[in-house]
Amino acid sequence: MIDLGCRIGGIESINPYWLASAPPTDKKYNVERAFRAGWGGAVWKTLGEDPPVVNVTSRYGVHKSAMGGIIGINNNELISDRPLEVNLKEIEAMRREWPDRVIIGSMMAPMDEQAWKDLAIRIANTGVQGLELNLGCPHGMCERGMGSAIGQVPEFVEKTTRWVREAVDLPVFTKLTPNITDIVEVAEAAKQGGATAVSLINTVNSIIGVDLDAMAPKPMIDGKGTHGGYCGEAVKPIALHMVAEIARAEATRGLEISAIGGITTWRDAAEFIALGASGVQVCTAAMLYGFRIVEDMIDGLVHYLASHGYRSLDALRGRALPNTVDWNQLNLNYDLKARIDEASCIECGRCHIACEDTSHQAIRIEAKAEGGRRFVVVDEDCVGCNLCMMICPVPDCITMEPVDNGLPAITWPEHPKNPARKAAAE
Repeated sequence: MIDLGCRIGGIESINPYWLASAPPTDKKYNVERAFRAGWGGAVWKTLGEDPPVVNVTSRYGVHKSAMGGIIGINNNELISDRPLEVNLKEIEAMRREWPDRVIIGSMMAPMDEQAWKDLAIRIANTGVQGLELNLGCPHGMCERGMGSAIGQVPEFVEKTTRWVREAVDLPVFTKLTPNITDIVEVAEAAKQGGATAVSLINTVNSIIGVDLDAMAPKPMIDGKGTHGGYCGEAVKPIALHMVAEIARAEATRGLEISAIGGITTWRDAAEFIALGASGVQVCTAAMLYGFRIVEDMIDGLVHYLASHGYRSLDALRGRALPNTVDWNQLNLNYDLKARIDEASCIECGRCHIACEDTSHQAIRIEAKAEGGRRFVVVDEDCVGCNLCMMICPVPDCITMEPVDNGLPAITWPEHPKNPARKAAAE
């Protein structure tokens, strides 16, 4: 039996999958449908009281791959525009009707101590298991001195977190903005303020595109456009990096992580957990495919854990961290060479063009006696960059194979070409 139950920020959850604070968690109707589908928890769409919220239309823009699939969504939607009292009553009802599920109250206020404390107390009185402080929204609210306008200043992050911890006896999740130079610095500030955990990443500030006929950013509102928050599969690499940085840093050791950013499949969730996350939050995937995607997420994660001999998520959590290192700790003598399987090659030539035009001219073309052509890797020119393998349209036609060059492992600090080493030797 595989147990997907876990503790996130000290809160028991039946599985690691929560819905992130966003349109899917805007009201009781949505959250109830999500819980029926199997989600372990939900972070209610961010609540605020002052100033009033007025949204625009349209609110979403999309970034598509060359094949037409949506890989990212940009939005300029604000926090909940429903009356605070209505939201609070619905949260209270959901806590009563779904006692085995987690509901976290997301909140946002101006940089004012009493505003944060008063709002925190009102939300806490609904029975939520925790509070999430939205310090990451990069549009609309930040122009009013909230959201990322607070989250980009470590001193403000520490203060708001501390204010809420003083006001309520609940786990506090400080939600961090990725629109910053050093994510560890703001995570450390949250820890110093008493955060139980951090949630990240919030959306990435962006313009999704430009309408070249109307000459305005997309999505357009009456002929004009603006920046918004970018989310979806495309931001996953950014989120993975920031989660790993917090999990690895000495300054944030012990700070739990609720990971957000492009989580679409069970594998995405497993990767975040392997990098130290306690659980994950999902938004865009639910908006694109509906709440029942959690069924596949649950089944896939159970199967993965079982096939690798892991009995629980605790066995997976953080296992990739020891192998997540700074560049200076990589073995510079490790050598890979590309190998092309002639039997499966379709002779498209993409590997040759990519290597010839933009890489190291390590793949040459030879004519076959029976007609056609073959592609041959020149080992002395191949630097093992992986480009040919990545662009090859045939699975496993090109592989990267380690070669024994007889050289010992060596890192940059030890390398004879490192100026710092030369200076120390002198």
